[in-house]
Amino acid sequence: MDESKLHIEDVYKSYDGKVILDDIDLKVSKGEFCSVVGPSGCGKSTLLRLILGQEFPDRGRIAIDGEPVGTPDTHRGIVFQRYSLFPNRTVLDNVLLGKKFQRGQWWNPFHRNQDDIDEAMSFLKKVRLENAADKYPHELSGGMQQRAAIAQALIMKPPVLLMDEPFGALDPDTRDELQVFLLELWEQQELTVFFVTHDLTEACFLGSRLLVLSQYYTDDRGLDAPARGGRIVADYPLPSVANSLEIKDDPAFQRLISDVRNAGFDPRVRQHVSEFNLTHSDSFQTVLPDEYSQGTGIRIR
Repeated sequence: MDESKLHIEDVYKSYDGKVILDDIDLKVSKGEFCSVVGPSGCGKSTLLRLILGQEFPDRGRIAIDGEPVGTPDTHRGIVFQRYSLFPNRTVLDNVLLGKKFQRGQWWNPFHRNQDDIDEAMSFLKKVRLENAADKYPHELSGGMQQRAAIAQALIMKPPVLLMDEPFGALDPDTRDELQVFLLELWEQQELTVFFVTHDLTEACFLGSRLLVLSQYYTDDRGLDAPARGGRIVADYPLPSVANSLEIKDDPAFQRLISDVRNAGFDPRVRQHVSEFNLTHSDSFQTVLPDEYSQGTGIRIR
């Protein structure tokens, strides 16, 4: 029985005849922190939208806790790059919004359930914003706004937390601070995180698992085959403990970044599907016989 938190198999997605995602296979266990990187146009944000339920695949299956993914609901929390806070509501009221929607009270800014307030304050304390509960978003720094957005997502206790370039608009020092903060929160709350970023250093620092999505690969279909969409070309297990920021200067860390860049970002370097670095214990891959019908270790449909 598959007990994975998130299971994706044989997922394809195209727009106007252009293939964006070309047979995505992914299994994520509870408590995993998946960093997702890849070159422009590889389908990172498309994959995130499919998991969120904003869009649906052309083919394939996406399930959370064994149940097919539907439209967006409380099974998936989301934190975007641009802050998702309502400017006319305080930090506390922004965090309470999910609970109000759940109770059908979103339209009433004056209704507050005391149990919900207590819970919201506990999450604001976790993100170190308990003293800013009565402030409005414009009174907060960018880093504080993003911490409030994380609390807004976490209060609904989603089985999977999706993060789409959440620190991309922050200055480098604030970004470093929030990276360490997120790792601490992930360990404390035992979160399952799917984190999309274009920053390889951030991805390698944060993840317990690093997924490289890329359209730069080859298979047995030959050069005349239709344009290939993004595929998971590497799946690295990473240390699952929060590190000091000093690790970013370590030579081994820098070599990992170089390996990741070589695996999926250079259009001149195109691995064959049989050569993908799928070393994580949960990795699996399905391929069509015309893509690759030789070798071992790859499940053929």
